Amino acid sequence: MDVTPFAQVGLILAIAAVVAAAGLSLKQPLIISFMFAGILVGPAVLGLVEDAEQIELLASIGISLLLFVVGLRLDLGMIRTVGPVALATGLGQVFFTSLIGFLIAIAFGLDVVPAAYVAVALTFSSTIIIVKLLSDKKEIDSLHGRIAVGFLIVQDIMAILALIALTALGGSAHEDGRSLVSNAAWIAGKGLLLLVVIVALMRWVLPAVTGYVARSPELLVLFAIAWAVSLSAVADMLGFTKEVGAFLAGIALASTQHRDAIGARLVVLRDFLLLFFFISLGAQLDVASLGAEIGKAAVFSLFVLVGNPLIVMIIMGVMGYRKRTGFMSGLAVAQISEFSLILATLGLSLGHLDSSAMSLITLVGLVTISASTYMILYSGPLYARLAGLLSIFERRVASRERGSDADIATTVSQEHLILVLGLGDYGSSIADQLREHGWNLLAVDFDPDALKRAHAKGMAVLYGDAGDPELLAQLPLDRANWILCTVRSHETTVALVRLLAEAEYGGRLALTATDSAKADMYRQLGAHLVLEPFSDAAELAVEAITGSVQSLPGLRDWPTALEEVALRPGSVYTGKTLREMDLRDEFGVSVLAISRAGRMHFSPPPDFQVFPGDRIVLLCPPEAGQRAAERLRQRELGGPAEQQSAFAADEFVVTETHEWSGRSLGDLDLRDRFGVMVASIRRGTTRITELRAESRIETGDTLVVIGSREGVQRLRTVLPAAGQLQHPDRRIGDDP
Repeated sequence: MDVTPFAQVGLILAIAAVVAAAGLSLKQPLIISFMFAGILVGPAVLGLVEDAEQIELLASIGISLLLFVVGLRLDLGMIRTVGPVALATGLGQVFFTSLIGFLIAIAFGLDVVPAAYVAVALTFSSTIIIVKLLSDKKEIDSLHGRIAVGFLIVQDIMAILALIALTALGGSAHEDGRSLVSNAAWIAGKGLLLLVVIVALMRWVLPAVTGYVARSPELLVLFAIAWAVSLSAVADMLGFTKEVGAFLAGIALASTQHRDAIGARLVVLRDFLLLFFFISLGAQLDVASLGAEIGKAAVFSLFVLVGNPLIVMIIMGVMGYRKRTGFMSGLAVAQISEFSLILATLGLSLGHLDSSAMSLITLVGLVTISASTYMILYSGPLYARLAGLLSIFERRVASRERGSDADIATTVSQEHLILVLGLGDYGSSIADQLREHGWNLLAVDFDPDALKRAHAKGMAVLYGDAGDPELLAQLPLDRANWILCTVRSHETTVALVRLLAEAEYGGRLALTATDSAKADMYRQLGAHLVLEPFSDAAELAVEAITGSVQSLPGLRDWPTALEEVALRPGSVYTGKTLREMDLRDEFGVSVLAISRAGRMHFSPPPDFQVFPGDRIVLLCPPEAGQRAAERLRQRELGGPAEQQSAFAADEFVVTETHEWSGRSLGDLDLRDRFGVMVASIRRGTTRITELRAESRIETGDTLVVIGSREGVQRLRTVLPAAGQLQHPDRRIGDDP
């Protein structure tokens, strides 16, 4: 039975979906899955695509949309943000990779033109894949993430220039007998004319057109697709490639305010149509000849996986970056990209490459994209294993990252110090509150912008990653009262706990968990405090939703205003009655209701006491309500000195000669005599925590005592101390 083209496409899509699902379980990008799907449906296996021209049109549109989105999101500002390193690394890597790759290809016996294609194909890395992986790992805003995206943009520009150069070398005009120079000049002239027309449209036409069509999101997307494909066709007719036209179409719309909306809506369509390009590519592979290319592909793949990152590390090391930053950035070039495959496809269509060279480049793509994905996903453990060997790529002083703040960790205040690891929205908000309470902070993050904002507020800052083994060497762990980690990555958090245990950190540790299961695990690992921002925010949201004001009907033209104020911890009104607050006499307002834990108390009596967490609804004139609300928000903040003077803890050993041996806790009456209490007793390997007045002390017992600082100090004159207690129940780094 003949299979109709519609049924053919349906089968292809079904097979691609199954292969992509399998690839997803292996954490592989869709590009790899689509290429394997192409091999399956091609002539060598199922034979569903015997002639690649059947899907060539959809593949061409997919490539055009890919280049259109690249141009649309071309962010030259990113290159400026990371400074010269993006240009130096991008151009340096392209130059050295292509040079070394060309020499390897010549050594394998390839002709000059195929060798040049292979060498250039090795230089490009997939912006789509790298940005996706870095975003998933929350590293897109890190220094190494910004540098990687910066030099990937440089690579994209170089790829477009390579496509234009190939057009000049292989254009139809050259077949008419014109010399290479005259042909290049003819192409350059037409290109200049095309650019002039596009600039004119950008200046006088496109802003008005996009503004009009943007009134309908669907029409905006349709216009963008029509613009991209039309300009691709125009460029193709002028002797350029469709890819160049699509890229210029994207740049033309990149200056409009609608570029983000267009790009977001086109991503799914782009990926769907790219499916046909990669399936077409896989279907065209000569599977029988792949065996002959395995040896060459292995050498080129090893060069891309190892050589490209080394080139980046050398350049960044010379420029003064740390070895970790260079390593993490270098992993972004440990693969070839869809641009490499597009370039090879163009070379095949121009007659510059044969099927064997095409198979070689495709095979290198399959190997490097697959392997580099795992390298990036597990970059932390990989770096930990290689850190010792990578020191040769780092200057003695990594000036680009440390600069004048190299010794900030040693010059930060000696007292009341908290190390805050992570300055996202949550971490920076906590840091602001801690500074308001009088704590000294050293803030650590790998986002340069976050560090800049914190530094502008007067915080001491340090560039670093919580999962970096070398970070702890720069931190004043011996002076830190707390380490507060607001990073939500489970792998990073566990790595930090292990590193702190190895460093024998003796202070207190607060970690951030995204769910209750991880919170329980962190407590078992030794965290003294576990923060659950989502759970806490949900609780506050429920309080607001069930607050008193929300239960009132939405009446119009009220003669008075309603103002709802939540008492925060440390409020000056904590424990006071409404009579003592005297809001009516001072501001002319009345307390209409108080919501506590979701329960509403309407018209509370004068002796009603208020506490932190209460939501107070005021009935008042508008201007009076604002003044009363400001007063209710006032707090009496306890600083670190008050906190540290509140309690003390220590361990004391009862020796054989001591008079306390054999006596009960009730007889000793430590609470009245010293102002302390015995929290637990260590007796050999037994820990006694349920203590009563009749509990007796035996020789050799270790008493865990908690009380006022003065009381603990007086107790030291009576019993020998076993050493300062940090946490009686668990140690940081204990296995759960």
